[in-house]
Amino acid sequence: MITMQHLSPQEIYKLMATYIVPRPIAWIVTQNEEGLINIAPFSYFAPLSSTPPSVVVSIGHKEDATPKDTLANIRKSKKATICMVPQEFMERMHLSSKALDANVSEAEFFDIPTIEKIQEFAPMVEGVSVAFFCELLQEIDLQGSSTVPLVLEIKHTFVADNPQTPIARIGRSYAAIGEALKAPTLGE
Repeated sequence: MITMQHLSPQEIYKLMATYIVPRPIAWIVTQNEEGLINIAPFSYFAPLSSTPPSVVVSIGHKEDATPKDTLANIRKSKKATICMVPQEFMERMHLSSKALDANVSEAEFFDIPTIEKIQEFAPMVEGVSVAFFCELLQEIDLQGSSTVPLVLEIKHTFVADNPQTPIARIGRSYAAIGEALKAPTLGE
């Protein structure tokens, strides 16, 4: 038995990231007040409710303890566009996890094309087959946490005609979702 209070935050993260799998990846697109596009992936992300349609994503801080650009942008604009990551975008998605200066756009720096679908929201990554256009519903204050959980309400959803299966995070690796397993029948 592992007592969590005896572990460092890094050990807790490693334990949770290793065994809470697979984790979907929210490839979040936001814009700052000047319209600069920020794109970053987050795997502490999950559906929360269907009424209202909402997800939760936990966003950490930069090494200097200031909010990551994604968090700062969502706090100011109250909006985010979450793209689900198809396998063909894995390399660019992974590159976009690199910390850049706040005045540098991941879209430009890593050559990630975007397309505007709904004027009042940040654009989506062009070529992804599923995107959720969200508004900030609630920020959760977890005392002493290194992350800030945000509840985002899904206002609009884009689904391509032939949606691709998104990749997931498993530990420190990525995974393609494979064979679907049929659920056993329940006894009457």
